Amino acid sequence: MSRRSSGGRSARREERTSQQLEFSKFIERKIPNFELLNDEALEIIEEGAERILSEIGVKFPDNEFAQKLWRDAGADVKGDLVRIPKGLARKLCSTAPSEFTQHARSPDKNVTIGGKNLVCAPVYGPPFVRDLEKGRRYAEMSDFEKFVKLGYMSKWLHHSGGTLCEPTDVPVNKRHLDMIYAHITLSDKPFMGSVTAPERAKDSVKMCEIVFGKNFVEKNSVLTSLININSPLVLDETMMGALEVYAKSNQACIVSPFIVGGAMAPVTVAGTLTQILAEVLAAVAYTQLIKIGAPVIFGTFVASIDMNSGAPTFGTPESSKVLFGAGQLARRLNLPFRSGGGLCGSKITDAQAAYESSNSMQAGLLGGVNFMLHACGWLEGGLVASLEKFIMDADQLGILHSIASGIDLSAESLAFEAIKEVGPGGHFLGCSHTQSNFKNAFWRSEILNYKPFETWLEEGEIDLTENANKRVNQLLKSYVKPELDISKKEELDAFVKQKKDSMPDAFV
Repeated sequence: MSRRSSGGRSARREERTSQQLEFSKFIERKIPNFELLNDEALEIIEEGAERILSEIGVKFPDNEFAQKLWRDAGADVKGDLVRIPKGLARKLCSTAPSEFTQHARSPDKNVTIGGKNLVCAPVYGPPFVRDLEKGRRYAEMSDFEKFVKLGYMSKWLHHSGGTLCEPTDVPVNKRHLDMIYAHITLSDKPFMGSVTAPERAKDSVKMCEIVFGKNFVEKNSVLTSLININSPLVLDETMMGALEVYAKSNQACIVSPFIVGGAMAPVTVAGTLTQILAEVLAAVAYTQLIKIGAPVIFGTFVASIDMNSGAPTFGTPESSKVLFGAGQLARRLNLPFRSGGGLCGSKITDAQAAYESSNSMQAGLLGGVNFMLHACGWLEGGLVASLEKFIMDADQLGILHSIASGIDLSAESLAFEAIKEVGPGGHFLGCSHTQSNFKNAFWRSEILNYKPFETWLEEGEIDLTENANKRVNQLLKSYVKPELDISKKEELDAFVKQKKDSMPDAFV
């Protein structure tokens, strides 16, 4: 009897500690979205956005291509200022798809963006990284590759993301090649293209054509890219140049105002929502002028501002209100919605980071976000990508999966027979229903510590950051690269080498 018991414990211990890759499909919500605003309020904001577009206008790149597109569509164009008549932008936006599939190198990792779905992607853009071993430092390519590997191995992360950190040891004009190459070769999840110059966007598309085939890329979305609007009301040449490349190539763009409330938009929630809608309407309409039916995502990124220091703040009620309202506006336009993530202003993985990130993640789930960028790894207001926080946040994404699944009301879940078996005054630990369902009944963390105090003390009083650090090292040690056709890899290698050799290094 004792041997059987011991064997069972050993098997369970091996199951817990073995490194088995599990991948969860993108979230399909079975819960309602939180609707903060009524129809009258939404109509007021929409009317305000139309006034901004028609009376104030939006600045586009001062070039003949953009000006001709808008002039032919019926806009009032004077230099780089475009005033869009009431209703025109909304009419143009109507041809954008309500949802689309972004294809991954492995088809089972494809994601559908829009509808009731939620796709989680990691942190984007920090120049610094942090971990327990080396502290805060400028990011390098080796750090970038670690994040790609961790994202590939995460059960709850559906997307490899884009600029997980800025590898400052690689020339600015060449690092996009190394980053896209890392996404393609170290992971088989979908990823994002470069937006720092139109030529780099073209390189991103070309590298995808090597992997997926040119005909496939022409007909399908294999890239999602982040096009930030230079709020207030400026769509700059660099970002619009990249947007033009992707829209022409049938690749998806997230058009996203980048707003710090009180600095780049009004201090009020309603004013910010009105400006966001105007900016998004203009940018989405532009994608449809370039190519009717080009996939696009209504994006928003909003932080509040600390009026004492001028620093951005995260996880605030105002940011959540903007997210909830923007989600409703996106759905009224029948567009996929991007926002949210594990956002925080904390410098380290402390309680502040946890509170702010949790507030941001929950708002994203409840607010109907379809593409959650910065879902894990964000620290210090986006200046830092943290290896430990990447693991912590990715673990918490499992909670979003669980909440989004709603409540199962099947006969098995209602468990009448189990209640009948146990009866008044009994317990459910040993009943057959518990034995059949205990493995999958509850969400289980991979890094949180639920052990008794005495056990925790004996094991060295390890805190969550240390636990996450151990998990980072375990995952990286056991990482195995996904397979890639050797001929495609050789063609990628040749393309990257040819592009790098064609230009001198530039670090600005």
